[in-house]
Amino acid sequence: MSERSDVLTARRTRAQLRPLPTEVRSGGKAADRSRRRPRGGGIGQGAVILVLTAIAVVALFPYLFMFMTSFKTNRQFNDSYWIPTWPLELENYSTAWHQIQPYFITSILVALAAIAGTVALSSLAGFLFARYEFVGRGVLYGMIVMLMMVPPVASLIPMFVLMRDLGLLNTMTVLILPHIASSVVLATILMRTFVAQIPQELFDAARIDGAGGPRMFRSLVLPLSMPIIGTVSLLTVIGVWNDFFWPLLVITEDKLRTIPVGLAFFKGQNATEWGPLFAGYTLASLPLLLLFTFLSKYFLAGVQGGLPGTGK
Repeated sequence: MSERSDVLTARRTRAQLRPLPTEVRSGGKAADRSRRRPRGGGIGQGAVILVLTAIAVVALFPYLFMFMTSFKTNRQFNDSYWIPTWPLELENYSTAWHQIQPYFITSILVALAAIAGTVALSSLAGFLFARYEFVGRGVLYGMIVMLMMVPPVASLIPMFVLMRDLGLLNTMTVLILPHIASSVVLATILMRTFVAQIPQELFDAARIDGAGGPRMFRSLVLPLSMPIIGTVSLLTVIGVWNDFFWPLLVITEDKLRTIPVGLAFFKGQNATEWGPLFAGYTLASLPLLLLFTFLSKYFLAGVQGGLPGTGK
């Protein structure tokens, strides 16, 4: 027993005296390298954040400058061009609002009418193309898609001649119909894609319950299509709010001018009044800002083809 214990003791001693493997001996260096890696990653992440911050500042600076200048008098504008001044000239907003109020109301009415027409036509067309089989469906839908390749400037003169022959110049209708016609193409494509993703089982269950096409459209398609309807509405409002050339071409009465054309005339009438001018620009940008703030989740959900809050 003593000899066996001596052998075991000798083996343990040799094992303790055996040199460590290379991986274990270099463990300190490997640990140092692993500790250094996050440092390099942190530098890269910091550089990305710095670049994104610079891009955001460059993108937002014109709006900040516009907002800052809207509170200045002409003297403050000339003396302190790049920095805020005190006191704030709040009267600029009152002056600007009295000047652009008619244009503001006209733009809102045109936008609401264009949204109603675009949503009504595109939702019906999208439902029919997605859920009904009929002769020529693919050809007709392909022709609608091909309209996306036609530049708006190509239809400008024919549209003007048509509106003139119909006697619609200098009317609210001449502002509404072209926006519906131009917006309904993309809206139909978006609505058709969205409705096609609704599970067929829901439509089968509705048919078993005795629902026809109009009932399915009213009670099933429209409630589920709220995200894409929000997307279409926001795109239509942006188109109406930013359109400058068409209202300038077909409208000569001051009370029917939209906000972009009204601001252009406001600039001509107040070429040296920089505070009210920039206050008018700020007021004109508020509706789009508020709409996107409250409809952003529907806009993103509609673009992604899902329902807000469901993660789908």
